[in-house]
Amino acid sequence: MADDYRRQGFELERRIFELDIKCSSLRAEKQDDDYLQNASAILDKLKSFYRQGGESSNLSKLLQDYTQVILDITFYEENKLVDQEFPEDCSPFKIQQLLQDLTEPEVLAARLAPAQEVQSVLGLELLECLYWRRGALLYMYCHTLHQRKQWIKKNKETFLKCIQEGVRYLMRMLQVRNSVKLNDGVVLHDTATANILSEGIFSDTHLLTMMYIGEMCFWAVKYEDCSADTMEHKEDRLQFRDIGTQILNKYVLACEGPLQGQGWNTENAKEILSILQ
Repeated sequence: MADDYRRQGFELERRIFELDIKCSSLRAEKQDDDYLQNASAILDKLKSFYRQGGESSNLSKLLQDYTQVILDITFYEENKLVDQEFPEDCSPFKIQQLLQDLTEPEVLAARLAPAQEVQSVLGLELLECLYWRRGALLYMYCHTLHQRKQWIKKNKETFLKCIQEGVRYLMRMLQVRNSVKLNDGVVLHDTATANILSEGIFSDTHLLTMMYIGEMCFWAVKYEDCSADTMEHKEDRLQFRDIGTQILNKYVLACEGPLQGQGWNTENAKEILSILQ
């Protein structure tokens, strides 16, 4: 057991010091970035812990801090890509690297704490954020590609693959927390809140996720076809029309029902539904 803790501590320590080098390099580009400053502060705390010979007895807290560093550093890197409008030459590689970085906390948690559920190690909010960030990154990338008609003509399969991957991440985000079942001894005096929670909508980000899924499913349906070069992949592909219709119907019902008057617009969702249905 002691050897396991030492091995766990060494692997996490190595990654933390690697991230510190990366964060320092990025801060040389933009010293006053809030996210990099936050990442640097957490890294200083983690480095100090290891330099004082700390044991990984509270592995969950260490992994949560490590995850927050990953989220902050990758957010800075994502913003650079967005500001540059996803350059065609380097974006595919950089996006895959970001997706890999945002997947690593989940992988490490499963490997270093195999007896525990990943969500109990990282916590629901961080796990949701990891799925959200991967899905939202692919949404933003696909949103940019959607405007490059000539590129899509030549790279339709790549475009559809990005959409599928993004939709999967966003759907996983919506599934991290179970919907509140109102007959499970849960007492909510606010009927509107009860209805929202029973649909698994816990925040504005959950609503935005639903809209992103709907839009991506619409793009997929628009560019999907039954030509010979795509038929072999058809069985593995998500049912975009069904998923988009189901998610957007739930979005519209929430926005025009319990959340009416809260600033959520349903016009785009309804327009997409008129095409998908």
